[in-house]
Amino acid sequence: MDEIYRKALIEKSCLSKRGDMMKQHKQAFTLVEIMLVVIIIGALAAMVIPRLSGRSEQAKVAAAQADINSHLATALKLYELDNGNFPTTAQGLEALMSKSATNPVPANWNGPYIERKPVDPWSRPYIYLSPGAHRSDYDLYSKGKDTNKDDDDVTNWQ
Repeated sequence: MDEIYRKALIEKSCLSKRGDMMKQHKQAFTLVEIMLVVIIIGALAAMVIPRLSGRSEQAKVAAAQADINSHLATALKLYELDNGNFPTTAQGLEALMSKSATNPVPANWNGPYIERKPVDPWSRPYIYLSPGAHRSDYDLYSKGKDTNKDDDDVTNWQ
């Protein structure tokens, strides 16, 4: 009986040593596993990054269009409803933030119609002309990313 008991203890000891060795072996990643993960991440990045690279410029153009065709247009229409005309070119968009002292002085100014100075997504002020050269009421536009070219302008007449 002692002999059987001793053999059982020896086998149990061997099994636990083998299990410990297996645990020790599985605690770290192999070089091949790490390289495989790096290759997969690199392949995913190579597919995703080109798709996202032009999106920031598209987002800026969309934000400028929303400002020109919606936010500022609404503020200008409210100003016109209150005062009977749009601010002049000399008064500019500043007339939407504070009552202008230049002629024609708005008699029923009920603003501010906007909360902060309107700047385009490229951190430049919007260009406002009233009466407009392209529209009878007003022209409102941004020169876009490149101030020298006209093909990237964001306007309210196109």
